[in-house]
Amino acid sequence: MNNCDESVRLEEARTANVPWKRWGPYLSERQWATVREDYSENGNAWDYFPHDLARSRAYRWGEDGLAGISDDKQLLCFGMALWNGRDPILKERLFGLTNREGNHGEDVKEYYFYLDNTPTHSYMKYLYKYPHAAFPYDDLVATNKRRARTDPEYELLDTGVFNEDRYFDIFVEYAKQTPEDILVQISACNRGSEPATLHILPTLWFRNTWTWSPMVAKPALREIVGKQGSSVVAGSHVLLGERYLYCEGDIPLLFTENETNNERIFGARNPSPYVKDGINDYVVNEKQTAVNAERVGTKAAAHYRIAIGAGDTVRLRLRLSDLAPAAMDDPFQSFAEMMRARQREADEFYCALIPNKVSEDKACVIRQALAGMLWSKQYYNFDLGQWLKDHGDDPMYPGARAVRNSEWFHMVNDHIISMPDKWEFPWYAAWDLAFHAMALSMVDLDFAKEQLELMLQNYYLHATGQIPAYEWNFSDVNPPVHAWATIFVYRMQQAFQGQEDLEFLKRSFAKLLLNFTWWVNRHDRLGKNLFSGGFLGLDNIGIFDRSAPLPTGGHLEQADGTAWVSLFCQNMLEMAVELAAHDSTYEDMAIKFLDHLLWIAHAMNGTGADGMWDEEDGFYYDVLCLPDGSATRLKVRSMVGLLPLCATTVIEAWQRERVPRLLVVGADRLKRMPELRASFHPTGPGHLGMKERGIFALLTPERLRRVLSRTLDESEFLSPYGIRALSRWHADHPYTFHVAGNEFRVTYLPGESDNGMFGGNSNWRGPVWMPMNALLVRALLSFYSFYGDTFKVECPTGSGKSMNLFEVAREIVARLTRIFLQDESGHRPVYGRMEKFQTDPHWKDYVQFFEYFHGDDGAGLGASHQTGWTGLIARLIDLFERLDAKEFLEIGKTAVLVKDQTTR
Repeated sequence: MNNCDESVRLEEARTANVPWKRWGPYLSERQWATVREDYSENGNAWDYFPHDLARSRAYRWGEDGLAGISDDKQLLCFGMALWNGRDPILKERLFGLTNREGNHGEDVKEYYFYLDNTPTHSYMKYLYKYPHAAFPYDDLVATNKRRARTDPEYELLDTGVFNEDRYFDIFVEYAKQTPEDILVQISACNRGSEPATLHILPTLWFRNTWTWSPMVAKPALREIVGKQGSSVVAGSHVLLGERYLYCEGDIPLLFTENETNNERIFGARNPSPYVKDGINDYVVNEKQTAVNAERVGTKAAAHYRIAIGAGDTVRLRLRLSDLAPAAMDDPFQSFAEMMRARQREADEFYCALIPNKVSEDKACVIRQALAGMLWSKQYYNFDLGQWLKDHGDDPMYPGARAVRNSEWFHMVNDHIISMPDKWEFPWYAAWDLAFHAMALSMVDLDFAKEQLELMLQNYYLHATGQIPAYEWNFSDVNPPVHAWATIFVYRMQQAFQGQEDLEFLKRSFAKLLLNFTWWVNRHDRLGKNLFSGGFLGLDNIGIFDRSAPLPTGGHLEQADGTAWVSLFCQNMLEMAVELAAHDSTYEDMAIKFLDHLLWIAHAMNGTGADGMWDEEDGFYYDVLCLPDGSATRLKVRSMVGLLPLCATTVIEAWQRERVPRLLVVGADRLKRMPELRASFHPTGPGHLGMKERGIFALLTPERLRRVLSRTLDESEFLSPYGIRALSRWHADHPYTFHVAGNEFRVTYLPGESDNGMFGGNSNWRGPVWMPMNALLVRALLSFYSFYGDTFKVECPTGSGKSMNLFEVAREIVARLTRIFLQDESGHRPVYGRMEKFQTDPHWKDYVQFFEYFHGDDGAGLGASHQTGWTGLIARLIDLFERLDAKEFLEIGKTAVLVKDQTTR
């Protein structure tokens, strides 16, 4: 661990409970149209609470805002509102299309960028681009609704509102002077060639907790007298205490209540004339009575009206503090020095983190990827028991009305959680979160561990052992990657801090054991050690919707489901071995998972007519088991068939020494059941690899070569930008299946899907997905640490170029990295044909980390700010910049963790 100021703050937060993380970017980008806020009869969250109601209706469970922050219980929120003098409403939150409005599902239609952030949020920087002209709300909705699924999306740039650079760049920066004292700088740059007027309204408000709970004391904001040259809002909250917002200048302060405008929403009388959209009505509609002349309320804004010359920049300074005016002479006296100090410390933190030899462009990608992950933290509040009662569903009373997630009545979510995307997916997804932890561990190991443990707490984990999926359906089945992430961050702490957090490992192992039991009991339906589970995250990849009843009847035996459980076994085995070094009783658990591994490998690698391995094609497929007892392989060459390769784990010699009884039991199993030997990769005595390593892998050496020959074939899976989710072979050879007069078809689609099987903007029919590529890279590195240079393959297939598996992994990462880097012409593939992003100096170096990427040209698709699992690119770049093949082979199990912390 380096000793820069930010690292010191992290250590203070970890060991001395200094609340450096109490305030952060914890506001959602979208609270409207979430399941939490859905109180409809039909469960249609998008229609019940659309964007148009958000300015007028108080939220029940959380808050959203523009470039905002809050405390870690979201009691008090701060964000930015804007008005260009032409919009029909204040710009208080980000706009986007609902699921049925967008031709590819829900989609944010704004340009905003997470430019910088530190793990304690001591310094943060955000950019929002705001047009001079009226924001084209109606045009965006109407035009996208007219477009078909096969058409491109109609984007904000397409509307022409940014033509001739008629827009403002608005940078918002936060710098913490102390954990409770935050400096705010807003810089508005007029990029146009003519002067323009901009209203900036920094806004402070309390989350509405009092309307729903009459016994809760109502907080209050009020104007107080400050030092000359500043306007001050004082806030009082029974839990938070006193807070003060200092606004530089003699600025008018506007007050209203964060309460629903019943008159507008329901046509009913308002208890008070001051409602949530009061400031909007005062500024935009010039309704003088919409704000409280007494200057009190629960929502307040400073109203700056600024004329900005062509090309000019205007800066505003504010300070949100626990210090009263009497405790400071001038709230802005050392403002500039502190802002510069925190900026410098952020630079020092990332300079120490990023390898010295990384190019400037790659360093930019790493830093913005991690900044996006840190900005994507959100306070998530959802009491399922209360929400269900609000909907008339009380699980304690038989016959109650059954509604969404009724079996999860035990859940009380009340934490800061890493979101996949705070607009498109402002709710956690368990398998996404595991990948997030892998990337977040680069900057904040403690937070990464907390996130993994969170999903295993009693208030999250179901009594059956199921980990919750996501709020639209907590009972959906996510791939079981939690154990993999857990052992990873455990080893990270071993390497970075020289500590073994055995208590973390024990707690996690115990809860993951419950989850593993749930998987075995729920998804091995016939006791054959072959697993299903539904869509398993790969939404549109199959011939059928794998979460729905099959049109043929019967059931699927899934290659990906079985591979996921095999990897789960391997991870649990490794944890048990680690714990057995300190407590021999865990050796029994290691034996349990060894047995599971053997049975799964034998079942999956069967070569009969109904086996998942197809000897002719040299590939794994799902098996459709029909009601009459017959079975057929569904020959779709997809990521489903690559996942068995990922179920691979290397066993170091020192790990074997910890569990001698495990070796005896394993040898006895193979002696009594020699047919098992053909079911998995050779290992053990006589079959050890480099450095006396063993290996658990579903693929035998021959099958590994055959699967890799397809994986690395540029006419199949190997794209210029990583590994595709579906083989390009299917572009000319669609897979079709006929049943009851209907044809089901899978064809290669490098961009957006033409199939809405799973709904929304999900698409696994050809694009490149970062998390799956990361899993493949991990598997290749595992095989390399076993084989070294003794196993080489052609890469690309047919090129005549031979590579060891470290070199293959490095080649894949180079292609993934190419998505974000400038090419010879200065263009970044991620931005495709968006010329503004490619050439404009005020756009081209702001990198976005999309949900997935075009399989042929690398353009970003899906959620544009999916910094969650796409943030893995930071770790992948770091790994291959830090280590070469020889060093990796020497270091072994800890190679993916650290080479030498003194180089950081």
